[in-house]
Amino acid sequence: IVGGQGICIFQPAVRGTLLYNRFYHGKAPRMRHENDSPHIQRNTHLPHGVAILHDPALHKGTAYTEEERDALGIRGLLPARVFTEEEQLVRVMANFQRQSTDLDKYIFLMALQDRNETLFYRTLLDNLEEMMPIVYTPTVGEACRQFTNIWRQPRGMFLSSKDRGNITAVLQNWPKKDVHIIVITDGERILGLGDLGADGMGIPIGKLSLYTACAGIHPGQCMPIMLDVGTDSEELLRNPLYIGLRQPRLRGDDYVDLVHEVIEGIKTTFPHAIIQFEDFGNKNAFWLLEKYRDQCCCFNDDIQGTAAVTLAGLFSALRITKKSLQEQKILFLGAGEAGTGIADLIVAAMMEVGMPLEEARQRCYFVDSKGLVVKSRNDLQAHKVHYAHDCPFVSDLLGAIDTVKPTALIGVSGQPQTFTQPIIEAMGRHNEHPIIFALSNPTSKAECTAEQAYQWTEGTAIFASGSPFKPVHLNNRWHVPGQSNNAYIFPGLGLGLITSGAKRITEEMFMASAKALADSVHETDLAQGCLFPPLSDMRKTSLDIAVAVFQMVVEQELSTLAPTGDLHDFIRTQMYQPSYESYT
Repeated sequence: IVGGQGICIFQPAVRGTLLYNRFYHGKAPRMRHENDSPHIQRNTHLPHGVAILHDPALHKGTAYTEEERDALGIRGLLPARVFTEEEQLVRVMANFQRQSTDLDKYIFLMALQDRNETLFYRTLLDNLEEMMPIVYTPTVGEACRQFTNIWRQPRGMFLSSKDRGNITAVLQNWPKKDVHIIVITDGERILGLGDLGADGMGIPIGKLSLYTACAGIHPGQCMPIMLDVGTDSEELLRNPLYIGLRQPRLRGDDYVDLVHEVIEGIKTTFPHAIIQFEDFGNKNAFWLLEKYRDQCCCFNDDIQGTAAVTLAGLFSALRITKKSLQEQKILFLGAGEAGTGIADLIVAAMMEVGMPLEEARQRCYFVDSKGLVVKSRNDLQAHKVHYAHDCPFVSDLLGAIDTVKPTALIGVSGQPQTFTQPIIEAMGRHNEHPIIFALSNPTSKAECTAEQAYQWTEGTAIFASGSPFKPVHLNNRWHVPGQSNNAYIFPGLGLGLITSGAKRITEEMFMASAKALADSVHETDLAQGCLFPPLSDMRKTSLDIAVAVFQMVVEQELSTLAPTGDLHDFIRTQMYQPSYESYT
């Protein structure tokens, strides 16, 4: 470790275990790694008897061998037959397919995660394309709406305004001490669903499951946090079963002081943790990022992660249109966290190829709830001012399209079906291949469907969405919509940050992530109109992004870890593989 305390050179025999030192009642169980050498001493301090059957990190279900059953004192506590992991997977998938709704499938998978963590991640990894829409968008949105009703047992840490003055002590109750990734939300703006209060805990849980499945970050290093400061949802406040604080949201200085105490508590208790801000409302998201981005290793996924995956989609779209980034005019519907974050990164990309700042900003236009963002308006929030142009005001999206004549239309409004047929047709009139991104989540909030975008442009649109849509057959060919999913970015970003020991996160790291993601899209994908790689390639994609991020961390002199040998191989050997341990 380079950082004033000396230098540690990674050796092949131990480097695979360095990132997986997790704790069980203060003792570190042995974690399997494909490069483990026979002489590494295995930890023997494991729970005995029924206790091991109630630890999801160690539980193997019916897969304990005869020798393990004797050694661990669990003979007779399980059915006599020993099953292989593959046989268990067959049973899991059969039961998964029996579930009648996507929410039932979500509940089934969460129960599996609470019971047998290794089998859960093995199942998820082997069936990522089918299961990501269940554990993440769009189903996780409905799971959050129902979180109070489907809550079974604790997963993650609930910090509330009642804990003020005692946050660090509460954080120390978390059983795992080697935390590297924290996803924290206050539940005010969950997807496009609004204020869900403590029920928004489903988002950090879902995000962290993808850190493990997509990028191989060990689940013992992941920590979901719900910052419960109340809710302004009258429906939740009236619900006698609501799991959060039944009080209006904390605001003002009290809120600021509580957040500061939480961040300082995290820095003290988990000094190596990366903090991901998730689904905070606009009133807090921007200042939180600005205040803490230089104080700790943190980022806002709604602002920066969304920006990186959208920029990657734009890079891919330009490979189809054969146009340059500098030629684009982008019109955004929605001027909140996501929209301005995307615009800022697009501007940075344009500047990287030589365009001056102000000229780059002139290529990005916004329509908010009142109309086109222009200089003559006196009601603009600070984050919109940079994108206020000196042009006539129009109050509607169709008028803005005819005024601006954009090459790309990006929806981040959370307002469903706002890309109407006249709007899509107008984009088609102005462009041979109009770029249309309907990014609002979940599916019920999408600005338009893939089928609508293709049909209303006679198949010429280049389409991507925040939630998945099925391929569309039109004009004797299949059109495959790309899913502009943040899960393409944040797992690989996190892996690169952890393995490099990054001290801070910069915009250049998101730029590197976007380029690596775009480079991973094959020509065969583009030929079908798909702007992103298949979900089944997610681990490879995350590894490529991690390498690009690691290189940028080093280039910016923000790394505290120095690997030896090939960087790609080094990072790959750090990735958790869900497979049962041998306990004998």
